[in-house]
Amino acid sequence: MTSAEIGVFGGSGFYAFLDDPEEVAVDTPYGKPAAPVTLGSIGGRRVAFIPRHGVDHEFPPHKVPYRANVWAMKELGVTRVFGPSAAGSLRRDIPPRTFVVCDQAIDQTRSRDTTFYDGPVTTHISFADPYCPVLRQALVDAAVSQGIEHRVGGTMVVIEGPRFSTRSESKMFANNGGDVIGMTQFPEVTLAKELALCYANVALITDYDVGVDGIAPVSHAEVLKVFGENIDRLRDLLFAAIPAVPVDRAGCDCANALGGSGHDDA
Repeated sequence: MTSAEIGVFGGSGFYAFLDDPEEVAVDTPYGKPAAPVTLGSIGGRRVAFIPRHGVDHEFPPHKVPYRANVWAMKELGVTRVFGPSAAGSLRRDIPPRTFVVCDQAIDQTRSRDTTFYDGPVTTHISFADPYCPVLRQALVDAAVSQGIEHRVGGTMVVIEGPRFSTRSESKMFANNGGDVIGMTQFPEVTLAKELALCYANVALITDYDVGVDGIAPVSHAEVLKVFGENIDRLRDLLFAAIPAVPVDRAGCDCANALGGSGHDDA
């Protein structure tokens, strides 16, 4: 079955836990995705995995083939996507190792291909609420059932990368309402919305950002260390959430994201 209903943008640490994994190559109008898609089953649900940075993490955040990645999911029949990510905390009360189920986001990227509608066909989607409430609730319920320290709601600031923020930038992001900071949610979440896919993020907090007073700058190695130490918890969270996703999409408006946008639903 070279199809799936639920997609995950994650790393290779997830693949070994799939039932009957199968690797398929998918080409798209935007080139190849970051890696071949791995298909398998979790709790009876067909799932597609793509490591957004590539198998060997060869794509830095500003060079990830986001359009190809998201299009490949749609082409395989995926209607729901989980986009877990590592993130820094902009607030003292969100400590490292917390999982944040984000409900808002601020785009601070500047060089990426951010839309499928470059013309001559154009559209303007409503993006007031970027994350699917149904998928978010599945993540929250899974965190509760797994006893995982989590926060319900939070604003993700997405920077261009690959560098980390200056202290002044970090403070500005917090003052502007940001709670956590990462590099990969945009344009991933926007592109999912343009294809009428449900999309939700859970951010694994790896460190405090430098704008949090008294915090020393973090290194990339330290971020990877904390993420690696918590990958099993992230996997447990997703593997509890995925089977609980309702089969029917009637509980959210994501399927109608293009309604009234000037373009028919994808």
